[in-house]
Amino acid sequence: MSLKIRLSRGGTKKRPVYRIVVADSRSPRDGRYIEKLGNYNPLLPKDHAERVVFDTDRVQHWLGVGATPTDRVHRFLDAAGLLKREARNNPQKAQYGKKRQEREEARRIAEEEAKQAAADAAEAPAEEATQ
Repeated sequence: MSLKIRLSRGGTKKRPVYRIVVADSRSPRDGRYIEKLGNYNPLLPKDHAERVVFDTDRVQHWLGVGATPTDRVHRFLDAAGLLKREARNNPQKAQYGKKRQEREEARRIAEEEAKQAAADAAEAPAEEATQ
């Protein structure tokens, strides 16, 4: 059985409140869980003391047993000093898709050709005037 420390959503529409729970990875997000470890209220300000509250002893126990936290919970544990989270780097994220890159390249080539044609047109009357 693979254990996850993850968020379970509660609250009403557009007013979420999450429980930090230990659950089997195969169980539904808001479904059955093994133990509730704490709460997360994203509506509170980031510096508010009750935005993220969890029992550190129980979290350490479950980590020792082999439970793996999700990315969001891992961020909470890193902020509390329980786990070290490595910063991610995705250089591909900032690049455009393949079709957009092709369109940009075609547009750049068309602009260069237009500049070249304008330069040639400007040179042609100058040559005729000197002859």
